[in-house]
Amino acid sequence: MLLPPVIEKFVLHFGEMGGRWGINRTVGQIYALLFLSDRPLNAEEITEALGVSRSNVSMGVKELEAWRLVRKRHLPGDRRDHFEAPDDIWQIVRTLAEERRKREIDPTLSMLRDVLMETPSSPEERHAQGRMGEMHELIELLVGWSDDVQKLNNESLMQLLTLGASVSKLLDIKSKISGFVGGKRRSAGSEESS
Repeated sequence: MLLPPVIEKFVLHFGEMGGRWGINRTVGQIYALLFLSDRPLNAEEITEALGVSRSNVSMGVKELEAWRLVRKRHLPGDRRDHFEAPDDIWQIVRTLAEERRKREIDPTLSMLRDVLMETPSSPEERHAQGRMGEMHELIELLVGWSDDVQKLNNESLMQLLTLGASVSKLLDIKSKISGFVGGKRRSAGSEESS
């Protein structure tokens, strides 16, 4: 690689992580290079920087375009295609979440809906459908929450993420407040005045 050490370290790491994320090493490296680049790069520049074949770059860029993580740019006076990653880090996260949902979550929900529509023919199938129903409800809840989060602007999303442990404290307070009904506190089947 012909990259400055800090950039090379980041690019190599993304290549290694690619396998864990379900993409190959070269795709991870291409993305990392484009993410860090201060300008759009053409395929020859990517090939030279990473020391990989032109065909690997071409296939990697196509995969990243399919994920909507890289976009093609045309520069004045240059007939070659140039590629860049979106500038907005929050948009990148939103795109990743949306694309992973399409590829991983939606097919599972579809299968679960189909199976839950079938009439069970044995106690084992009834039990299995019950468990799948629980899974379906949880995934639908998470998808609804994800949809709501996707609609937040960047500032609101940052505020949500920085809440951290405050969320559990808020839920504890809510639980305590809901324990008080009409000025009286409920306790194990009896009511006492507060």
